[in-house]
Order: sequence, then C-alpha cells, then structure tokens
Amino acid sequence: MLIKSRIWLENDGNVILGNGRIALMKKIIETGSLSKAALALGISYRKAWNLIDSVNKSSKEPLVITSKGGAKGGGTIVTEYGKKKIEQFEIVRAELHVFLKEKQAIFNDD
Repeated sequence: MLIKSRIWLENDGNVILGNGRIALMKKIIETGSLSKAALALGISYRKAWNLIDSVNKSSKEPLVITSKGGAKGGGTIVTEYGKKKIEQFEIVRAELHVFLKEKQAIFNDD
C-alpha cells in the first residue's frame, strides 16, 4: 500500500505553483521557449500561456518573462525568483514524500 499526495501553493485562492506549473517552468529553462516547452509537455500554447500568466499575476514578482518574436525570434526565461521558487517547491515536495514513506508503515501493518 502506498500513500500518495499532491501539493500546490495558493495565494488568495489562486494557484501559484503545482506539479504542472513546475514542470512547465523547468521545460522553459531547458528550451528557452514557451511554445517548445508546451509542445514537449503535450499541452497547447494557449494553456501554457494561461498557466504562466496566472503564476505571474498571483506572485509578488514575475516568475517567467516572455519576449515577443521578430526577426531574431522571441524567447521565454524563468527569472531568478522563479528558479528560487522551483527549488523551494521541490524541497518541500521531496520532504513530503519522505514523510509519507515513513508513515506508510502504519497502513502496512494489517
């Protein structure tokens, strides 16, 4: 038997970060592009844009900055603040999974 859990951060009832948004931000770091990140994750560009827009609107500082395309093309970056939030989220998620794994023995005694 396994205990499973998901976590997310909210601000005034709005989701700021969760597993999906973290995955999207990590793909943006990897690809430098919102459209490439969306494609790699199998979501539409519109959905990816809406997720990033909601993250930025709900946060005290932008986590992601986009620039429009043109002759040299656009791009998307995760800010230093965004990278810090990814790291903090992953620490909490890892610690939660360790805690749950330790508590799983309660259910395996049957």
